[in-house]
Amino acid sequence: MKILVTGAGGMLGRDLVPMAEEAGHDVIGLAHDELDITQPAAVESAVRAEQPDAVINSAAWTDVDGAEDDLEGALAVNEAGAANVAAAAAEVRAKVIFPSTDYVFDGTKNKPWLESDETNPLGAYGRSKLAGEIATAEHNPRHFIVRSSWLFGVAGKNFVDTMLGLGRDHDEVVVVKDQVGCPTYTGHLAAGLVRLLEWDSYGVHHMAADGQCSWYEFTIEIFAQAAVECRVLSQTSDMLNRKAPRPAYSVLGTERDPSIYLPHWKEGLAAFLAKRAEAWA
Repeated sequence: MKILVTGAGGMLGRDLVPMAEEAGHDVIGLAHDELDITQPAAVESAVRAEQPDAVINSAAWTDVDGAEDDLEGALAVNEAGAANVAAAAAEVRAKVIFPSTDYVFDGTKNKPWLESDETNPLGAYGRSKLAGEIATAEHNPRHFIVRSSWLFGVAGKNFVDTMLGLGRDHDEVVVVKDQVGCPTYTGHLAAGLVRLLEWDSYGVHHMAADGQCSWYEFTIEIFAQAAVECRVLSQTSDMLNRKAPRPAYSVLGTERDPSIYLPHWKEGLAAFLAKRAEAWA
Protein backbone atom coordinates (compact mmCIF):
# COMPACT_ATOMS: atom_id res chain seq x y z
CA MET A 1 0.00 0.00 0.00
CA LYS A 2 1.21 3.50 -0.76
CA ILE A 3 0.69 5.82 2.22
CA LEU A 4 1.11 9.58 2.34
CA VAL A 5 1.68 11.07 5.80
CA THR A 6 1.10 14.78 6.38
CA GLY A 7 2.73 16.41 9.38
CA ALA A 8 5.57 13.91 9.09
CA GLY A 9 7.89 16.16 11.11
CA GLY A 10 5.60 16.15 14.16
CA MET A 11 5.59 13.85 17.16
CA LEU A 12 3.07 11.36 15.75
CA GLY A 13 4.18 11.74 12.14
CA ARG A 14 7.77 10.88 12.94
CA ASP A 15 6.65 7.56 14.40
CA LEU A 16 4.15 6.90 11.62
CA VAL A 17 6.63 6.99 8.75
CA PRO A 18 9.06 4.33 10.03
CA MET A 19 6.21 2.21 11.43
CA ALA A 20 4.48 2.12 8.03
CA GLU A 21 7.79 1.34 6.31
CA GLU A 22 8.46 -1.52 8.72
CA ALA A 23 5.03 -2.92 7.84
CA GLY A 24 6.13 -3.10 4.20
CA HIS A 25 4.31 -0.08 2.83
CA ASP A 26 5.58 2.54 0.38
CA VAL A 27 5.57 5.72 2.47
CA ILE A 28 5.78 9.40 1.53
CA GLY A 29 6.23 11.62 4.57
CA LEU A 30 5.67 15.36 4.12
CA ALA A 31 6.57 17.74 6.95
CA HIS A 32 5.00 21.19 7.32
CA ASP A 33 7.74 22.93 5.32
CA GLU A 34 7.05 20.47 2.46
CA LEU A 35 3.26 20.64 2.62
CA ASP A 36 1.09 23.18 4.43
CA ILE A 37 -2.33 21.53 4.67
CA THR A 38 -4.06 24.93 4.96
CA GLN A 39 -3.22 25.49 1.27
CA PRO A 40 -5.81 23.52 -0.75
CA ALA A 41 -4.05 23.79 -4.12
CA ALA A 42 -0.79 22.51 -2.63
CA VAL A 43 -2.55 19.61 -0.93
CA GLU A 44 -4.40 18.65 -4.11
CA SER A 45 -1.20 18.85 -6.14
CA ALA A 46 0.79 16.70 -3.70
CA VAL A 47 -1.88 14.01 -3.47
CA ARG A 48 -2.42 13.92 -7.23
CA ALA A 49 1.33 13.63 -7.81
CA GLU A 50 1.79 10.75 -5.35
CA GLN A 51 -1.49 8.87 -6.00
CA PRO A 52 -1.51 7.22 -2.56
CA ASP A 53 -3.87 4.44 -1.50
CA ALA A 54 -4.23 6.08 1.90
CA VAL A 55 -3.44 9.38 3.62
CA ILE A 56 -2.78 9.78 7.34
CA ASN A 57 -3.32 13.41 8.26
CA SER A 58 -1.10 13.85 11.30
CA ALA A 59 -0.63 17.57 10.68
CA ALA A 60 -2.42 19.40 13.47
CA TRP A 61 -2.69 22.44 15.71
CA THR A 62 -1.89 20.94 19.14
CA ASP A 63 -1.47 24.02 21.36
CA VAL A 64 -4.45 23.56 23.68
CA ASP A 65 -4.08 26.84 25.58
CA GLY A 66 -2.99 28.76 22.48
CA ALA A 67 -6.23 27.82 20.73
CA GLU A 68 -8.17 29.83 23.32
CA ASP A 69 -6.46 32.98 21.99
CA ASP A 70 -6.48 31.95 18.33
CA LEU A 71 -9.47 29.76 17.50
CA GLU A 72 -9.27 30.96 13.90
CA GLY A 73 -5.72 29.67 13.63
CA ALA A 74 -6.64 26.32 15.19
CA LEU A 75 -9.61 25.93 12.84
CA ALA A 76 -7.48 26.80 9.82
CA VAL A 77 -5.38 23.70 10.49
CA ASN A 78 -7.70 21.31 12.30
CA GLU A 79 -10.86 21.98 10.30
CA ALA A 80 -10.05 23.61 6.94
CA GLY A 81 -6.76 21.71 6.64
CA ALA A 82 -8.51 18.44 7.45
CA ALA A 83 -11.11 19.20 4.77
CA ASN A 84 -8.36 19.88 2.22
CA VAL A 85 -6.62 16.58 2.95
CA ALA A 86 -9.81 14.51 3.01
CA ALA A 87 -11.09 16.02 -0.25
CA ALA A 88 -7.78 15.53 -2.06
CA ALA A 89 -7.64 11.91 -0.87
CA ALA A 90 -11.21 11.35 -2.07
CA GLU A 91 -10.29 12.59 -5.56
CA VAL A 92 -7.79 9.76 -5.95
CA ARG A 93 -10.02 7.26 -4.10
CA ALA A 94 -7.65 7.07 -1.15
CA LYS A 95 -8.61 6.27 2.42
CA VAL A 96 -7.93 8.97 5.00
CA ILE A 97 -7.16 8.83 8.71
CA PHE A 98 -7.82 11.88 10.88
CA PRO A 99 -6.26 11.50 14.36
CA SER A 100 -8.49 13.23 16.89
CA THR A 101 -8.65 13.67 20.65
CA ASP A 102 -10.38 12.88 23.92
CA TYR A 103 -10.90 16.64 24.24
CA VAL A 104 -14.02 16.39 22.08
CA PHE A 105 -15.75 15.17 25.27
CA ASP A 106 -16.63 17.25 28.34
CA GLY A 107 -15.27 14.76 30.90
CA THR A 108 -18.48 14.49 32.92
CA LYS A 109 -18.88 10.74 32.41
CA ASN A 110 -17.55 8.36 35.07
CA LYS A 111 -16.84 5.43 32.75
CA PRO A 112 -14.88 5.19 29.48
CA TRP A 113 -16.15 7.25 26.57
CA LEU A 114 -17.36 5.26 23.57
CA GLU A 115 -17.54 6.18 19.90
CA SER A 116 -21.30 6.73 20.07
CA ASP A 117 -21.20 9.07 23.08
CA GLU A 118 -22.28 12.66 22.52
CA THR A 119 -19.43 15.10 22.01
CA ASN A 120 -19.29 18.36 23.92
CA PRO A 121 -15.81 19.94 23.88
CA LEU A 122 -15.02 22.34 26.69
CA GLY A 123 -12.42 24.46 24.92
CA ALA A 124 -11.37 25.88 21.57
CA TYR A 125 -8.89 23.10 20.82
CA GLY A 126 -11.52 20.41 21.30
CA ARG A 127 -13.98 22.36 19.15
CA SER A 128 -11.41 22.67 16.37
CA LYS A 129 -10.70 18.92 16.40
CA LEU A 130 -14.41 18.08 16.41
CA ALA A 131 -14.82 20.41 13.43
CA GLY A 132 -12.00 18.49 11.75
CA GLU A 133 -13.79 15.20 12.38
CA ILE A 134 -16.94 16.55 10.74
CA ALA A 135 -15.02 18.04 7.80
CA THR A 136 -13.12 14.81 7.19
CA ALA A 137 -16.32 12.75 7.19
CA GLU A 138 -18.07 15.21 4.87
CA HIS A 139 -15.27 15.24 2.29
CA ASN A 140 -14.29 11.57 2.14
CA PRO A 141 -16.61 8.59 2.70
CA ARG A 142 -13.58 6.31 3.16
CA HIS A 143 -12.53 7.94 6.43
CA PHE A 144 -11.24 6.78 9.78
CA ILE A 145 -11.58 9.28 12.64
CA VAL A 146 -9.33 7.99 15.42
CA ARG A 147 -9.58 9.56 18.85
CA SER A 148 -6.66 9.03 21.18
CA SER A 149 -5.55 10.45 24.53
CA TRP A 150 -2.61 12.17 26.24
CA LEU A 151 0.00 11.52 23.55
CA PHE A 152 3.72 11.36 24.28
CA GLY A 153 6.59 10.43 21.98
CA VAL A 154 10.31 10.87 21.48
CA ALA A 155 9.98 13.25 18.54
CA GLY A 156 8.25 16.17 20.24
CA LYS A 157 7.63 18.16 23.39
CA ASN A 158 5.72 15.99 25.84
CA PHE A 159 4.70 15.58 29.46
CA VAL A 160 7.19 12.80 30.22
CA ASP A 161 10.21 14.86 29.16
CA THR A 162 8.87 17.85 31.08
CA MET A 163 8.52 15.82 34.28
CA LEU A 164 11.93 14.21 33.89
CA GLY A 165 13.53 17.63 33.50
CA LEU A 166 11.74 18.99 36.56
CA GLY A 167 12.45 15.86 38.58
CA ARG A 168 16.16 16.03 37.98
CA ASP A 169 16.37 19.74 38.81
CA HIS A 170 14.03 19.87 41.82
CA ASP A 171 13.36 17.91 44.99
CA GLU A 172 9.62 17.94 44.43
CA VAL A 173 7.02 18.63 41.74
CA VAL A 174 3.33 19.47 41.93
CA VAL A 175 1.00 17.71 39.49
CA VAL A 176 -2.74 17.69 38.82
CA LYS A 177 -4.61 14.79 40.44
CA ASP A 178 -8.20 15.43 39.29
CA GLN A 179 -7.75 14.74 35.56
CA VAL A 180 -7.84 11.09 34.50
CA GLY A 181 -6.99 9.73 31.06
CA CYS A 182 -5.00 7.17 29.07
CA PRO A 183 -1.38 8.26 28.43
CA THR A 184 -0.67 6.92 24.95
CA TYR A 185 2.77 6.36 23.43
CA THR A 186 2.85 7.57 19.85
CA GLY A 187 4.89 4.55 18.76
CA HIS A 188 2.03 2.28 19.82
CA LEU A 189 -0.61 4.57 18.30
CA ALA A 190 1.30 4.74 15.02
CA ALA A 191 1.37 0.95 14.80
CA GLY A 192 -2.37 0.86 15.44
CA LEU A 193 -3.13 3.44 12.76
CA VAL A 194 -1.09 1.56 10.18
CA ARG A 195 -2.97 -1.64 11.00
CA LEU A 196 -6.31 0.15 10.74
CA LEU A 197 -5.59 1.06 7.12
CA GLU A 198 -5.87 -2.63 6.24
CA TRP A 199 -9.54 -2.54 7.28
CA ASP A 200 -12.62 -1.05 5.68
CA SER A 201 -14.51 -0.35 8.91
CA TYR A 202 -14.80 3.38 8.27
CA GLY A 203 -16.08 5.88 10.82
CA VAL A 204 -15.07 6.80 14.35
CA HIS A 205 -12.63 4.63 16.31
CA HIS A 206 -11.19 5.07 19.79
CA MET A 207 -7.58 3.98 20.09
CA ALA A 208 -5.75 4.79 23.30
CA ALA A 209 -3.49 2.98 25.72
CA ASP A 210 -5.00 0.33 27.99
CA GLY A 211 -5.56 1.35 31.60
CA GLN A 212 -6.08 4.77 33.11
CA CYS A 213 -4.40 7.13 35.55
CA SER A 214 -4.25 10.75 36.68
CA TRP A 215 -1.38 13.05 35.75
CA TYR A 216 -0.26 12.63 39.37
CA GLU A 217 -0.17 8.82 39.09
CA PHE A 218 1.51 9.07 35.69
CA THR A 219 4.27 11.23 37.16
CA ILE A 220 4.90 8.79 40.00
CA GLU A 221 5.30 5.99 37.46
CA ILE A 222 7.57 8.13 35.26
CA PHE A 223 9.96 8.72 38.16
CA ALA A 224 9.80 5.06 39.22
CA GLN A 225 10.65 3.72 35.75
CA ALA A 226 13.33 6.36 35.14
CA ALA A 227 14.83 5.91 38.62
CA VAL A 228 14.47 9.61 39.44
CA GLU A 229 14.19 10.53 43.11
CA CYS A 230 11.69 13.34 43.36
CA ARG A 231 8.68 13.87 45.63
CA VAL A 232 5.35 14.22 43.82
CA LEU A 233 2.70 16.49 45.32
CA SER A 234 -0.84 16.90 44.01
CA GLN A 235 -3.08 19.84 43.24
CA THR A 236 -6.44 20.47 41.59
CA SER A 237 -6.96 21.73 38.05
CA ASP A 238 -8.39 25.06 39.16
CA MET A 239 -5.16 25.81 41.02
CA LEU A 240 -3.28 25.84 37.70
CA ASN A 241 -5.37 28.69 36.25
CA ARG A 242 -4.84 27.55 32.66
CA LYS A 243 -6.62 29.30 29.81
CA ALA A 244 -8.18 26.15 28.39
CA PRO A 245 -10.42 23.89 30.47
CA ARG A 246 -9.55 20.19 30.43
CA PRO A 247 -11.99 17.28 30.75
CA ALA A 248 -11.80 15.72 34.21
CA TYR A 249 -12.36 12.18 32.95
CA SER A 250 -11.34 11.42 29.38
CA VAL A 251 -10.63 7.70 29.42
CA LEU A 252 -11.47 6.23 26.01
CA GLY A 253 -13.14 2.86 25.51
CA THR A 254 -14.44 1.27 22.34
CA GLU A 255 -17.57 -0.48 21.16
CA ARG A 256 -16.16 -1.30 17.73
CA ASP A 257 -15.93 -4.96 16.75
CA PRO A 258 -13.32 -5.71 15.67
CA SER A 259 -11.15 -3.11 17.41
CA ILE A 260 -7.45 -2.39 17.70
CA TYR A 261 -6.27 -2.41 21.30
CA LEU A 262 -3.01 -0.75 22.34
CA PRO A 263 -0.67 -1.90 25.12
CA HIS A 264 -1.04 -0.63 28.70
CA TRP A 265 0.18 2.91 29.32
CA LYS A 266 2.93 1.58 31.61
CA GLU A 267 4.24 -0.50 28.71
CA GLY A 268 4.05 2.58 26.54
CA LEU A 269 6.09 4.54 29.06
CA ALA A 270 8.71 1.78 29.21
CA ALA A 271 8.95 1.70 25.40
CA PHE A 272 9.25 5.49 25.29
CA LEU A 273 12.03 5.57 27.88
CA ALA A 274 13.93 2.83 26.06
CA LYS A 275 13.62 4.65 22.73
CA ARG A 276 14.60 7.91 24.42
CA ALA A 277 17.72 6.34 25.91
CA GLU A 278 18.64 4.86 22.54
CA ALA A 279 18.24 8.24 20.84
CA TRP A 280 20.42 9.94 23.45
CA ALA A 281 23.12 7.23 23.45
